[in-house]
Amino acid sequence: MIIELLGKKQDFSTPRTVRQILAEMAPETAGQALGCFQGGKALELTEIISESCRLHPITFQNEEGRRIYERSLRFVLLMAVKHLYPHLHLRIEHSIGYGVYMRFLEQDANEGMVSALQAEMEKIVQADLPFIQEKWSREQAIAYFRETDHLDKVRLLSYRPYDYFRVYRCGGLTEYFYGAMLPSTGFVPHFQLMFHTPGMVLQMPSPLSPDRPAPYVSRPNILSTFRQSNHWCDILGCMNAADLNDMTVGGRLPDFIRVNEALHDQSIGDIARGIAKKNARAVFVAGPSSSGKTTFSNRLCIHLRVLGLHPVLISLDDFYLDRDLLPLEADGKPDLEALSALDVPLLRQCLADLLDGKEAIMPRFDFSVSRRAKEGYPLRLRPDQPLILEGIHGLNPALHEGFDADLIAKVYISELTCLNLDHHNRIRTTDARLLRRIVRDHQFRNTPPEETLDMWNSVRRGEEKWIFPYQEQADFVFNSALHYELPVLKIYAYELLKKIPEDSPHHLISRRLLKILHYILPATQEALQEIPPLSLLREFIGGCTLYGK
Repeated sequence: MIIELLGKKQDFSTPRTVRQILAEMAPETAGQALGCFQGGKALELTEIISESCRLHPITFQNEEGRRIYERSLRFVLLMAVKHLYPHLHLRIEHSIGYGVYMRFLEQDANEGMVSALQAEMEKIVQADLPFIQEKWSREQAIAYFRETDHLDKVRLLSYRPYDYFRVYRCGGLTEYFYGAMLPSTGFVPHFQLMFHTPGMVLQMPSPLSPDRPAPYVSRPNILSTFRQSNHWCDILGCMNAADLNDMTVGGRLPDFIRVNEALHDQSIGDIARGIAKKNARAVFVAGPSSSGKTTFSNRLCIHLRVLGLHPVLISLDDFYLDRDLLPLEADGKPDLEALSALDVPLLRQCLADLLDGKEAIMPRFDFSVSRRAKEGYPLRLRPDQPLILEGIHGLNPALHEGFDADLIAKVYISELTCLNLDHHNRIRTTDARLLRRIVRDHQFRNTPPEETLDMWNSVRRGEEKWIFPYQEQADFVFNSALHYELPVLKIYAYELLKKIPEDSPHHLISRRLLKILHYILPATQEALQEIPPLSLLREFIGGCTLYGK
């Protein structure tokens, strides 16, 4: 068989593991590899190659590499919990920077417990215990997880559409993590477990420094929003996918939708009252792709009108530079995510004039020709007309520093999902947003999923550089996640993702999204009719009466 790796080719007479091939063909990078890409698949280091193929190393610089590392590290943590606190159940909740927040279901953690777990994890890593892959039937897994008192997994597996799957066994513990793993516990030496009341944060390395845990950066606004959303999940009785499926089967999803939407409306109303109390004259609304910024901004305007104000909504997209003036990425494509893609001086001048009570000539951007329209429009604000500015860069200080801070309000919006598959396997916020974007792009932009996925890495790089660093500067944070949305998005996305072929470079991501949707029952028609026309979800599936979608 002939293996191609990093531009080299080598003929092997007998099968080899991925790790052996890396050691022979690329010894200088073998120590950094966490697996290998083969087309649209992620191969583990222990996987045996017996046919000719092209391989590319997966490192910590790849998102898939970081996911492989995290899965393996989570296994080590769960082993430590079983050794020290076998009577407690750990719930993995959400990311926070380069860490993952988690808590015990039965009690709060404390510094002594966290310190003991860190020491036990270090022992497990030093022991270098192998992760042994096994093929189990669904019935076998259900029996094991029932016996070990993991009823969340038992309930989830009852909805699994396939009879067999692979689990991993190590040190007396068996787990299922929905993706590739490393060969042994010795492969995850870099981590730090930190006490963070009432739970803890498992801190991992950053892509730039994979040989040490990243420094922890406090994000109280985001953690507070997650905490509120988890409280909502508790109130609604929906923490995991099986809870959501039970609602679908029991005919309770329509009522669940009504309560979700009421909570959203209450939160938007609270933000509107906060803005009115601050007497802000310019409100910047920012957030990453597919957070629902447009619908949120329109609904915020409605709530402000209820309070006697008459807001004026503009999009920061109207301040884009002409296409031939845009900054370029390394591949020569226009960088639409960069701050320098906007005419910042013009924006600041318009804002200054409007806050001074003067008339400003506002630009319009014609996306059909990727150029600013020749004619703008005049705008002057009355005292009862706050300006709502919506766009990904809304929190960037370059747009509003130097203006009177009392006149500015900043709102951060993101889809911060708190729904898990089970207690040990979270649904990442980036995956939830990507599902939204795939559906929206197909519905309204005639963009097939592969094109959306082709842009996603660039979008994510832009978020990491231009959006996330400023999220804690927000005066208000809105979580646009709707805990019922996955059964709805499945109806639109499932068949689209299944059509992505195995040889596509995006097959790996499509499989990851499909694995999530496999465990989610689709919403009924009765439930779909309960989604109101002003719902943020309508921005992605259609039927929003705010702007004709």
